[in-house]
Amino acid sequence: MTWSALILAGSRPGTTDPVATYAGVSHKALIRLEGATLLDRVAAAVRAAGATRVAVSASDRAVVVEAMRLGLEVLPPAAGPSASVAAALTVLGTPLLVTTADHALLRGEWVTRFRADVPPGADVAVLLARRDVVEAAAPGTRRTYLSFADGGWSGCNLFQFATPRAIAAVELWRRVEADRKRPWRIVRRLGIGLLIRYALGRLTLGEAIAHLGRKAGLDAAAIPCPYGLAAVDVDKPADLDLVRAIVADPRYRSRN
Repeated sequence: MTWSALILAGSRPGTTDPVATYAGVSHKALIRLEGATLLDRVAAAVRAAGATRVAVSASDRAVVVEAMRLGLEVLPPAAGPSASVAAALTVLGTPLLVTTADHALLRGEWVTRFRADVPPGADVAVLLARRDVVEAAAPGTRRTYLSFADGGWSGCNLFQFATPRAIAAVELWRRVEADRKRPWRIVRRLGIGLLIRYALGRLTLGEAIAHLGRKAGLDAAAIPCPYGLAAVDVDKPADLDLVRAIVADPRYRSRN
């Protein structure tokens, strides 16, 4: 089955990205790592995984020029990531993999494993890594974790919109992303029964995501990621220092 990929590379009007400023570029998608821009690296990873159509949601002129150089489709961003995904679904259809341009270490095999692990019948899926897996792969990294009965979990910026019904997940995805640093606000939508289970430390992440999906009228799945580095993106200057150190490490190079 053919599938498409969307790379989010939007910009917030009137704001300056501290990571881009730190790196001396106009947009962090243009940061160079091992001789390639981050946008180039992400596009290469999803293509290696088999994406037949790859688009980038971007408005920054230099990012658009780079996207065209890489042979990517360019879609104008909407008012925020979730709206950009909704717009892309109307153009690219499903299955649609969504990721971000700052996913600096993304590898094709991670994408392939994620898509293979999405259960049959799931309309939408999100990839997350356990805290112990992340910290084993990147000791000292500071990430935001959602705490559930089966551990702390960090998002990996990979989403699979598998069926046309997945459009209903866009609003759910927006809310979960907006509240990723406030897990109680996420859990509050689950209802009193699951809220009590969460408070008692008995609610797993998979149960929470599945219940949220049902409330949106679809089948949603949380997919555990065995690759801790998949949770490392470039949100702040310290993250960029981290990924530069990782790719300079001979142990990382030996795996490429």
